[in-house]
Amino acid sequence: MTELTPEERIKCAGLAVKNSNGVPVYATANLQVGFNDQVEEMKALEAQGVSGLVFVTKGMCDKPATQYDYLTDLASHTELPIILYEFPGLQPHLMDSVTYGKLVETGKFMGIKDTTCKMPEIEAKIKVQGDSNVLQANIPFLYDAYVAGARGVIATPTSCGAGLFVKMWDEFVKGDLEAAKKTHQHIILLDNAIDSGFMASAKYLCKLQGVNMEWHTRGAHNLGPARLRSIEVFYDYAKAEGIL
Repeated sequence: MTELTPEERIKCAGLAVKNSNGVPVYATANLQVGFNDQVEEMKALEAQGVSGLVFVTKGMCDKPATQYDYLTDLASHTELPIILYEFPGLQPHLMDSVTYGKLVETGKFMGIKDTTCKMPEIEAKIKVQGDSNVLQANIPFLYDAYVAGARGVIATPTSCGAGLFVKMWDEFVKGDLEAAKKTHQHIILLDNAIDSGFMASAKYLCKLQGVNMEWHTRGAHNLGPARLRSIEVFYDYAKAEGIL
């Protein structure tokens, strides 16, 4: 996200809305440095028709009182629902459960993409989530987080294996826990298959599934011939086994 210009982020949000077929689109709104610039980007995203906004924790998690004031002040400039994101690109990024609980109580914050990757921290947020949604980013703990009360997932593998994640969630909420565990095992295979160079590898796996895109990124991700071949082998296996 930080490799895109504000204009590019707004354009991407508009394209997502245009092609969403009614699926809600949430767009990140506070990556710019200046507060007023963030407000202007929020307005531009709203004009694109997004359903909600994402606020990153902005590297302020060591100053919870300051962070609370900042996030609630920014939230006062929109009527759209907001999801928080513990974005590792701006550190310290992990929000404590007390601050999250206070933000939920304002009624403006509908959820958080939790990136702690530790069950005690995940469970602490779940205890204060109220009507909001703790959304899990850690794939190994995904099933455990659901059992603890997490209400969804936001992670890179969902971009190239969405059907698997929908299947697991449906199985879990229906109470078919054995099926959900089995699907989680398939998700672990997917996660491991794209782990190295995961942004580029996820894009390449999307391409193998018929999405017309290249795998290159503006970051440091690079896929050599052997890495590309390993993804192709996984895709052939997953397709033959009905996983993807």
